[in-house]
Formats: sequence, structure tokens, C-alpha cells
Amino acid sequence: MADATTSAAVLITGATGGVGTEAVRALTAKGFRVYAAARNPDAVQRGTGVHPVRLDVTDPASVAAAAAELRAQGVTSLRAVVNNAGVIVQGPLEVVPDDELHRQFDVNVYGPARVIRAFLPLLRAGRGRVVNVTAGTARLAAPFLAPISASKAALQSISDALRVELAHLGVDVVVVEPGTMDTPIFATAAAAAAKAQAGADPAVLALYRDQVAAVERMQANAKPGPPRLVADAITTAVTASRPRARYSVGGDTRVLGLLGSLPLRTRDRLVRQVMGLDRAGATGAGHAAGGAGAKGASGVNGANGVNGAADSGAAR
Repeated sequence: MADATTSAAVLITGATGGVGTEAVRALTAKGFRVYAAARNPDAVQRGTGVHPVRLDVTDPASVAAAAAELRAQGVTSLRAVVNNAGVIVQGPLEVVPDDELHRQFDVNVYGPARVIRAFLPLLRAGRGRVVNVTAGTARLAAPFLAPISASKAALQSISDALRVELAHLGVDVVVVEPGTMDTPIFATAAAAAAKAQAGADPAVLALYRDQVAAVERMQANAKPGPPRLVADAITTAVTASRPRARYSVGGDTRVLGLLGSLPLRTRDRLVRQVMGLDRAGATGAGHAAGGAGAKGASGVNGANGVNGAADSGAAR
């Protein structure tokens, strides 16, 4: 396939994260002019073909200003808009504050919707495509990762609907579905969870201590993939003449897809076994009754298939 990308332009959000940085590098290597969007454009790595843009996906005015800036720079069409910005909100749902749930959906769901609406005129002009970065947990929700799982499932549903809505306009909609990747987003998420849950009842946190510890032990043995794998999938989604509807990246994502097709009770049992939750047992109540501390109850550090491709929690 020949790529006529010499003057084509791409906008990517979350351009300062692990995968965002790799994707910017990969796309400019293909000859694209990449508008690298981030809340702090000074943090974007400079290079040939890289044009930093200030954009906060949670702020409608910021999104509109970014679209106006591209037009002011002479951009009349876009080859692609890549919605890569994202955050992870984690921990037992019982102790996740409302404002954290709102933050999860504001960045991961409402943000991409705002960006798509603002840049669709440029995409239509270029008969371009929307590339939404979701996660394996969009297909199989992970315990203690309900917020991120739900937000990525919502983005997946939006993508499926848009793919049909925009087909007659010549605009493709593609999902890139990463598994666990070696990026800073998980450390950022753990720190944010600990801070957000600092005021929670220690007795309630202790109910989940053993289960969260079991998940963390499983994760200690996980082998996250390099961000470049996701960047390569994004590049393929942007350059392919007939892109797939979905690109899954990483073996854990494919396993989650298979598990998601099983009967619910069977699936739940397998998830508990794989994550070591059965071995953890129901001892949390005893810890709570005994006044055990809740250290680690918010520290789930990226269950398999969580989107490690999204931008860090500090950059949108």
C-alpha cells in the first residue's frame, strides 16, 4: 500500500504520554504533520513535523480554541484525529469518590466526544478517520477497575455507533484496543487513588485489602508490552487505505476478548481464579473487624488489558 502522507495532517491528544510520544514519533516518520495536543504543549517532544497544540479535553473552550488554532495555521483538512488522552481511576468502587468518577468519564468519554465534534469538519474535508484508543477492559470489566472499564466500554460503544453514522460521509472510525503497556499511567493512577481515598473509612478499605493485594501479586508477574506496539497500531489505523474497525494489541487483550464471550458465571469464576481472588478468600471482614489498616486497598496497578496507552493522569 502506498501512503500519500507528505502534506497530510493528524491531530493526536495525550501527546505527552508514553504511547502518545511514540505515536507522534511514528506518524512524523511517515511524513505526517502531527498536531500534538496536550494541556501543557511545552511538554511535547519537539521534532520535524511536530506542532504542539494546547488542548484540555475536559474544557470545551480549550477544544474549540485548538480547532481554531489549526485553521489559523492553514489546516483545511485532517487525515485523522487520534483520541489517545486518558486517565485511570481505580480501587474498590465503594470508596471511589464521585468527583473521581466524574473525572474518569470527563477525560475518557466526554473528552473524545468533544474533540470529535470540534474536528469533524476538518475530517470530512479530508475524508479522514477517527482513531479512538480504548482498552481490553472495554470488553471485559476488571475488578477494582470499574471506572476505567466502564469509561472505555462507553468509548467503544460511541465508536461503534459513529462508524455507521459517519460511513456515508467517508469518515472511518477505528478502535485501537491495547493491553497492559509499560507506561507511567499506572503509577500516576495509583498515586491519584491513594490521595482520593485518603478520607475513606479504614474499616471499609480493609474489607478489600486481601483482594487488592492478590491482584497486585498477579500484576507483579505480568509482562507489559512496549508502548511502540500501540503506536504502530495507531499508525496502521491512520495509514491503511481500508482500516479495520478494531486493532487489538497484546495477548492479554485477546484473552479478555475470549473470556468476555463466555457465560457470565463461568467468566466470573475464571476471572476470580486468574486474579487470585478465590485464594484471598473473604478474610477482609475479619481484618475490618480487627481494625486492620487499609494500606494497599487503592493500589491496584493496572489489571491485564487496562489501557496503558492513554496519556498520564496529569496530561490530557
